[in-house]
Amino acid sequence: MVATTRNDGGYDLPDWVPQAARHYIAHTEGGTPIRALAREAEVHASTVLRQIRRYEGRRDDPLVDDALRHLSGRAKPADAPAPAPAAPPDGDRLGAEGTRVLRRLVEPGAILAVARDMEKGVIVREDADGAAQRTGVVDRDIAEALALREWIACTDAGARIVRYRITSAGRAALRELIASVENRARGFAEGVVAFRSARGGGAEPRPVMAESPLNGLARRRDRDGTPFLSRDLVAAGERLREDFELARMAAGPAPDWSGLLAGGGAVPVARTEPATSSARARDRVATALGDLGPGLGDVALRACCLLEGMESLEQRMGWSARSGKIVLRIALQRLQRHYREVHGAYAPRIG
Repeated sequence: MVATTRNDGGYDLPDWVPQAARHYIAHTEGGTPIRALAREAEVHASTVLRQIRRYEGRRDDPLVDDALRHLSGRAKPADAPAPAPAAPPDGDRLGAEGTRVLRRLVEPGAILAVARDMEKGVIVREDADGAAQRTGVVDRDIAEALALREWIACTDAGARIVRYRITSAGRAALRELIASVENRARGFAEGVVAFRSARGGGAEPRPVMAESPLNGLARRRDRDGTPFLSRDLVAAGERLREDFELARMAAGPAPDWSGLLAGGGAVPVARTEPATSSARARDRVATALGDLGPGLGDVALRACCLLEGMESLEQRMGWSARSGKIVLRIALQRLQRHYREVHGAYAPRIG
């Protein structure tokens, strides 16, 4: 259910909509006088006027324009009889999806590409060879909300495919989102990943890294000059990570992968729940890690999904220095083979 507030001229809007956007919608769509909005917000009328002018100028951004149009369609007074359009994302979904998307966009070279009139956007990132690699898919309504809140911004609003990058406000929002999940202490969650030691130790928090260990290893070269991790191997690891993050968004308690980390095999899959995108993603992660088996599955989960660095992984597993990257490459080769055998030449669609 979408949470609403009533401090914007009697209109029902989600709580995450910025106050300035509320004033813009209430004035332009509902005709509420600027002075009335200023009295209600306890600010000067010139402040509300600047807000309205600023949002009018922001409508060159296609995501902002669509977000305002969709919210304006729903911004009916509570007693309005006309049905409203489809509901925008609620705060919980925006928080979960926003964390996932911003974590991807904070990676070096990452952008969100959005084509006009398309239902989804794609997050791509240039690899060490300059080739674009897809790392995520974003629903259109989530992308609109991120743009409206100025967590992402574009510089080529008139292009056929508009490219968005994370802003300083988006980076600050990501830190706040991660901190809020830490405070909830819900186990496997965005920001803090708790897992059991492979030696049977207790749960230990691991902070989320800005960059996957795979990206750093992909920039390294062997003696013959070839990348230590090929593009296909990095793509396989990123595929596992995307499914892992989607699995976290499932309703109810987050999946507990500690059984595999302790060498107990793949996580059991609950077959009685509806086949949601999160449930399907969890099934794919469990199947892939089960195929790799204890050891290789442990390494793939730690490095690709939990983003644990090689030095920490080697110490935890009791390995010699610089051996972790070799085992990881073997695990990624097995993972790539798994995706090819199960899904053919191309990995399954995200979601």
